[in-house]
Parts: sequence; structure tokens; C-alpha cells
Amino acid sequence: MSGITIRPAQCTFNFGDCVTAFLTQPGLPFASILAAERIRRVFALHGGLFGRIYSTAIVLWAFLGQVLRDGKEASCQSAVSRISSHCLLTRGVGVDPDTRDYCRARAKLPEGALRQLAGEIASNSEQEIDAKFLFKNRHAKLIDGSTFTMADTRANQEAYPQHASQQPGIGFPIARFVVVVSLATACVIDAAIARFQGKETGETALLRQLLHCFAAGDVAVADRFYGNYWVVAFLTLQGVDVCFRKHQKRHTDFRRGRRIGYKDHLITWSRPDRPEWMSKELYAQMPETIRLREIQYVVERAGRKQSPFVVITTLFQEQGEQEFTYDEIADFYGFRWQAELDLRSIKTHMNLRHLRCKTPAMVHRQFWTTLIAYNAIRLTACCSATLSGVPPRRISFARTCEYVLAGWDLLSGVASIPAHALLQYSEERLMQIARCLVGNRPGRYEPRVLKKRQTNYGLMVQPRAVLKERLAHGDNSFETK
Repeated sequence: MSGITIRPAQCTFNFGDCVTAFLTQPGLPFASILAAERIRRVFALHGGLFGRIYSTAIVLWAFLGQVLRDGKEASCQSAVSRISSHCLLTRGVGVDPDTRDYCRARAKLPEGALRQLAGEIASNSEQEIDAKFLFKNRHAKLIDGSTFTMADTRANQEAYPQHASQQPGIGFPIARFVVVVSLATACVIDAAIARFQGKETGETALLRQLLHCFAAGDVAVADRFYGNYWVVAFLTLQGVDVCFRKHQKRHTDFRRGRRIGYKDHLITWSRPDRPEWMSKELYAQMPETIRLREIQYVVERAGRKQSPFVVITTLFQEQGEQEFTYDEIADFYGFRWQAELDLRSIKTHMNLRHLRCKTPAMVHRQFWTTLIAYNAIRLTACCSATLSGVPPRRISFARTCEYVLAGWDLLSGVASIPAHALLQYSEERLMQIARCLVGNRPGRYEPRVLKKRQTNYGLMVQPRAVLKERLAHGDNSFETK
């Protein structure tokens, strides 16, 4: 191993190495979205540029690799190992295997910069996507929410208390989040995080923090949880159309209103009383009535929900022929399920179901880094789709992730590759990704049961410290759930 030493030294790392090489080559679609200049500008704006061994670039690259991997490969030790390998191959200089320096450098990444970078990736890709992948030349955006847990530390518990039904010491801190996702690109445009319970922590309250994600002419699609007067009012005031499932507590009567067709009519919602969270000035700005179109349909396929779907929308014209037919609206609302699949990709493939960071600040950094990585994968799929003519959502997210990781592991350790060879490599890999299509399984349905048996161990009903104390005194009779 002559010529290779392990010592503190400057390790050169280009910002372009932070992202998949498939997106940074001149001549490829979306090449400017994740260019080195953009990343450097965003982090400089938030005071997040730092150098030496663990520079902003190499820490971001290693952090992205962590959230894209699973199991032991996602540990900080694994991240340091990859950094050390890169430095050995490119500079003949290794780094100390101790993870503390990397963890301290990771904590320097500004949360604001990570969030801005994730948002810019999504917004720019939304604007540059081919119009043929839009819905009738309209930018449709999906709204949905979920939760994630985090490491059970005192700091996390104070910021995000565990569920109220759980006893102290036997639960995990839990957070709620809401995302706005592009229907065309599947990128997360922005997200809002809050406690799981308490005032202004519900999904509609978090959505009010994300209204800036919508522009005039967009169409918002969401399930019936968001189908209330105030959400519709806020969006329509911005010139945004809505397509929501009607809330189950609202009465439906197709004998009223102006009839358009069978189970299809126009109705009027009146402004309710002012809620506690709304100021008098804002309440006065809200419209007194909202004109909506209401349709009802049933999915007549084996294994599907047979209960009627009632959808409310502003996609209608007051005079003349309807802009959207009854069937088009029913089909369009069916795309709402894509938000569920996107959340599954983020939480399962990107490991957002449970975050292992010990403090709320690091939890936030991991959350936004996960969304950067997710958007980078989706952007790679969009690039592949543009080259091949395949709709971006037909391309497998999981397999695209595998190709991206393989490219990172290969190209990050190569000192120099001729530009023409790198462009050819990228184009060929993107065309391979375009052949990784998700299965076309219309009418697929599955029973909601598990075949794999779970562990024989019961669930904890007392804090671990209490159980260990009882074991230490020979008491093995503690209860489980």
C-alpha cells in the first residue's frame, strides 16, 4: 500500500459528484437543474459552505448515500468508509475511521438550504417537463399527509411527543407531515412538518403553510380529508382549481342544484362561521359562497371499493360546453392514488418511516436530505422519460434508485473520464432505466392480510429500564402485549 497514507488533508470533491452523473452532463435533459453552480449558490445563501476534509460537497454526497441505502449500509460508519474510499482513489489520502468529525460536519448543513434545494429541484423539473406528460396542459399537484417516528431521545420527545395513548418509555416520538407532489414528475414540491397532536398540527393546518406551492391555473387533487370550505376557498382565491373527494359529513342530494347530467350537478357552498384560528381580517376576505361541480361514480371492478365516490371540483364552465366531461373528472380523480404510492416510495424505499437521528434539528436535516435524494431519483426518471418518450410515472422508482447508486459508486471513485465517454455512459444508462417499467396491472387487488409470521416476542408495555431491572433480579414473568 505504498503511497497511501491516512492523515488529515484537503480532499478535492466537485459539487457535481453530489448528484447522479446522469443529470449533470451537457446535452442531457434537465442538466441545469442540479448543476454544481445551483448547489453552491443555495448553500452559500444559507451560510452552509465549509471546507477541509469534510466539505459541504462530500458531506452532502455521503448523507444522500445514507438515505438512499438501507440497513448497515446506511450507518455513519458506512458513510465515512465511502468518503475514505473516494479520497484514497482520487488523492491517495485516507481519513480517520472515527465518525465524529463526519457527524459534526453533517450537523453544519443548513436545514433551509436543504429544503430550498429540494424545492428548486421539483419546481424546475415541473416547469421543464414535456407538455405531453401534463394533464390537458395543466399542472396537477397531489396533496397527502402521513407520519414518521424517530429515535426515542429526550430532545425528540420534547419536540415531537409520542402518541398520547402510549405510556412514557414504551413509545417513539412521532411527527406528522404533509407533502405537495407533482402528478407529472412525482417530485415533492414542498412539505410541512408538525407534532402529531395539538393545535395547528392537523393536515389541513399544514396545508395552509404550503399554499405557495400552487400557481394560477394549477389543479389540486386530494382525498376527502381536505374537502372542506376553507381549503377550497384558499386555493380558488389563488386561481387554482380543485378536485377533491367530498367529505363524508357533507350531505349529498342530486335533486338540488343545476343539473348537468346523471349524478352530475352544480352546487353552492356558503361560508361557515369564523374558526378560532382565522383572524377577522382574513375571514372578511373569504368568499361568501363557492360554486362547485359535484359528481358521483362507482368503480365497478372486482375487489375494488363498491361504495360511491362523490367528487367536488371547480373544473366546469358556466356557459357552453363543459371543459371536462363526467368520465374525465372521474378518471382524473383516480390519479390521487399516485400520492399514496409516492409516500410509500419515500417511507419504504427511502427509509422515512423511522428516522434514527437523536435531535430534532438532525431529524429535520435527514427529512429534507431524504426529499432531495427522492427528487433526484425522480428527476433521473424524468430525464430518462424525455429521452425515450415513456411517461415518467411508468418508470420504476426502486430500479432507478439502484441504477443511480451503482453510478455513484462507480463514478465517484474515477479521477477523470473524457467528457464524450461520460455522456455516452449516461445516455446508455438512462435508456436502460427507461426499460425498467412498473407492471401494467389494471384492476389489481389484494387482501389486506400478511402471510409472513411476525416475531414471537411480544410488544413492550413497560419502559426498557424497568424490564432490565426486573431481569437483573431474576424476574422473568413480565407481561407483554
